[in-house]
Amino acid sequence: MQRLALIDYGSGNLRSAEKALVKVADGQAEILVTSDPETIARADRVVLPGVGAFAACMAALQARDGAIEAMSEAVRTKGRPFLGVCVGMQLLATRGLEFGETAGLDWIPGEVRKLAPLAKGEVYFTHSFAIFPDDPADVAASVEHGGRFPAAVARGNVAGVQFHPEKSQKPGLALLARFLEWRP
Repeated sequence: MQRLALIDYGSGNLRSAEKALVKVADGQAEILVTSDPETIARADRVVLPGVGAFAACMAALQARDGAIEAMSEAVRTKGRPFLGVCVGMQLLATRGLEFGETAGLDWIPGEVRKLAPLAKGEVYFTHSFAIFPDDPADVAASVEHGGRFPAAVARGNVAGVQFHPEKSQKPGLALLARFLEWRP
């Protein structure tokens, strides 16, 4: 049975991501909610959830001793499939520009910057920031909302989505199920 490390660094969507992954795994994968470096390094797949500001999420991830190094070993060295969700995707960038400049993981070179608003004070958009990879080939899907921006990124065995598949019912669960079968 494959082991999936769902990285616990205090993210707000951790439990909903866990429930969705358990549902789509249907006993075929063990979902391990963890920040333990050994567990992460041995995982067959890694998911990094995220809700909140780039700088705060990066600081929380860095505060988990050895977690980033273990993720790098599993994903970058061993080539294990990785999925970043929302801010978990944004952390893949070289840097984030929310509340000042903060270094990211630099797995997909680029930056996370503020989106241009469609209309001042009249609309609500869930995400105020988006990742903009240096290489357009790293953009797997885009959306239009006050301008075009990446909704999903992918490079080799690393992928990320700006939306929350765990909250997107059938299409989101289908995406998570495909991630569990993905062989990059």
